[in-house]
Amino acid sequence: MFNGFSQATGDFLWGLAMNNNREWFLAHKQEYEDALNGPFRALAFDTLQRMQAAFPDQDFQVHLARIYRDARRLFGRGPYKDHLWFSLQSGERRAFGPMFWFEIGGTGWSCGAGNWEDSADIAEHWRRRIDAEPARFEAIVRGIDARGPYVLYGDTYKRPKADRGDFLNPWYNRRHLSVGYEHGFGGVMYAPGLTDTLVDTFTALMPFYLFLRDVWNDVLIDRAGR
Repeated sequence: MFNGFSQATGDFLWGLAMNNNREWFLAHKQEYEDALNGPFRALAFDTLQRMQAAFPDQDFQVHLARIYRDARRLFGRGPYKDHLWFSLQSGERRAFGPMFWFEIGGTGWSCGAGNWEDSADIAEHWRRRIDAEPARFEAIVRGIDARGPYVLYGDTYKRPKADRGDFLNPWYNRRHLSVGYEHGFGGVMYAPGLTDTLVDTFTALMPFYLFLRDVWNDVLIDRAGR
């Protein structure tokens, strides 16, 4: 059961960022297990259980990032990630399709919903779906906006694809899309209530997630017909 992260969680992540090498990590392995890995896994599976109970038709599964970087893709970086994340996705899609996500790093944590995959056909079907259901999507955006300041992740096009008005343009003219809420250390992060916060946020973002699922299904149909 998740009981909260602690200041030791941030201390470990900062230390790892400054000392990203095997010797330092092994010397602080127990801190990693106690302050980060243990509560991180507990939060992931508690959140999964709650979301499965609330939305049994979605068949949610959890995917947890490992702290070890792929040795083939270090690109001059250290062998460990200085942040961890988990995602909830319907079925076994893993690195494809829409997901809910949680991420923790040295400066705080964030959560939201979006797509793993970044491809031109997903972006194309994303715009088509907005064009086909503008009222539905506008209601989704207004619901997200009502929860307070959020961040849109993903590069925008240098040349906008179309003008859909100031309200929808930031969403419409984007190569890749994920929306999230960012938080610093402290507060609910140090309490069992973080699980409630994630479930409440994911539930509020469910209309957006279902819109992404519709887009993903459009993409799969299109790819199957090629």
